[in-house]
Amino acid sequence: MTENTPTTEYPDWQKLVRKYQQPDLRKSLWQIANSFGGLLLSVTLMYFSRDIGYWLTLLLAFPAAGFLVRIFIIQHDCGHNAFFKKRRPNDLVGILSSIFTMVPYRFWRKTHAIHHAHHAKLEGRGIGDVWTLTVAEYRQARWWKRAVYRVFRNPIFLFIMVPAFNFIMVQRFPMGAQRGWPANELASVWWTNLALAGSLTALSVLIGPLVVLSILLPVITIAASVGTWLFYVQHQFERTYWEHTPQWDYTLAAMHGSSYYRLPRLLQWFTGNIGFHHIHHLSPRIPNYNLQRCHDENPLFQRVTNLTLLSSLKTVFLTLWDEKKRRLVTFREALQVG
Repeated sequence: MTENTPTTEYPDWQKLVRKYQQPDLRKSLWQIANSFGGLLLSVTLMYFSRDIGYWLTLLLAFPAAGFLVRIFIIQHDCGHNAFFKKRRPNDLVGILSSIFTMVPYRFWRKTHAIHHAHHAKLEGRGIGDVWTLTVAEYRQARWWKRAVYRVFRNPIFLFIMVPAFNFIMVQRFPMGAQRGWPANELASVWWTNLALAGSLTALSVLIGPLVVLSILLPVITIAASVGTWLFYVQHQFERTYWEHTPQWDYTLAAMHGSSYYRLPRLLQWFTGNIGFHHIHHLSPRIPNYNLQRCHDENPLFQRVTNLTLLSSLKTVFLTLWDEKKRRLVTFREALQVG
């Protein structure tokens, strides 16, 4: 099943999404202005807030992190060639965004494309996704692998300890690169590192390295945790979709393997409408500012799993894919006899 082969459950969805795939230059430029401008303003306020108290600096880190998440969404859209009509401006803005997000644009674009192409394929796990084992794989694994998996799936480790380390350290290397990948995609990692080193050095000379660290570290930590949570919750819910490659279906993987994360308006704005993740996976060429309209105007796209902030909290305990029950289960459920 390919992207161009609709299932009978969602007929003619290609025709429905077509009109939403056209970027609007004014909306894109305004989003760049309010996202980068908002981050600059927030960080500036954080700098001056230190005279009042570091507690205020930490409070201001939350809106700053929100703007950073929003910049990542812009980079994300550029990677899908969805933010502008032509590839060059998408790449230029994507590269600029990567200096703020610390995620190498071209290399991440490659791994994210693999995520879209293999999302929900049991044989396609490993690149650009959250490590997920089936119940059978977990039961058959050696004790040390089960122990590592349990630690990895611990919410404190997965959403608090791992995210900042991933963005600050892991993204500095072309982890997971495969033989034959274009040289410019691998080089983007080193060019991003060079740009980051230059930027951080200049800031450190200007205001001092400890001041830079006290401002940027909480912003990056919060944004990384939020981004990791968003990516996790929009694929890791009880009645999600996983299938072996021969039976895998692109449309079902998008509509059943991705959730609609219904967030409060302010959080929806900061997260760039990424909560409409089912539509994004169905048609990655839709700019983020068109996702809600596509969802609202087409009842066909509303037949998906809805998650709220409250209901999404239950997903943290779902750890293994049960192929017999066709749902994610907890460790306790997986180890029950029967």
